[in-house]
Amino acid sequence: MTKSKAYPTDLQDNEGQVLAGELPQPKGQGRPRSHSQRDILNGIFYVLHNGIAWRCMPHDLPPWQTVYDYFRLWRITGVWQQLNRRLREVLRKRLKRHPQPSAAILDSQRVKTVEGGQERGVDVHKQCKGRKRHVLVDSLGLLLSVYVTAASVTDPSAAKVLLECFLINSFNLFASNVAGQMQVIKGHW
Repeated sequence: MTKSKAYPTDLQDNEGQVLAGELPQPKGQGRPRSHSQRDILNGIFYVLHNGIAWRCMPHDLPPWQTVYDYFRLWRITGVWQQLNRRLREVLRKRLKRHPQPSAAILDSQRVKTVEGGQERGVDVHKQCKGRKRHVLVDSLGLLLSVYVTAASVTDPSAAKVLLECFLINSFNLFASNVAGQMQVIKGHW
C-alpha cells in the first residue's frame, strides 16, 4: 500500500527491520496479504498514539477492521509481549547489560475514571475512584509486566498476581526455548 502521507507515528526503516523479524510470518496457506505488516503496525501506532477510535483511522492507512484484527490477534497470541521482551533485550545488550534483568521494581498508580465496568473501585486510603496500574520494571525502567485492577484491590494482592504471571510467562518462554533446543539436538542424532 502506498501512503500519501507520513505520520509521526510511522516506523522508520531501521525500526521496521528490527520488528519484522519478530512478527508472525504467513503460514503459506490462504489468501496473500494485501497490506504489509509495517503498514498494519503504522495503523496500530497511529490509533494508540492519537487515542482515536479504530473507525476514525485515516483512509490512507489500511482499513480499520484489518488493523484492529491484527492488533487483537497479536494481543491474544502474545505477540506484543514477545515484542516488548525482544526490544528490551536488544536495548539492554546495546547498553552492555545482561539481556535478562537481575532485579525488578514494582509500583502502582491510581487513575481516576468516570466510566463504569468491572475493573473500577474505590481506594479507601487515597479516596480515589477508578483503577490501579501495577507496573513491574527492570533497573533501567524498561517494562517487564503490567496488571490493571480496580482501585480497591490492595497493592500486596495485586503484586502477588503480577509477579506470579510474570514468573509463569518467563518460565514458559524458558521451557519453550529449551524444548526447541532439545528438538534441534534430537534431530541431529
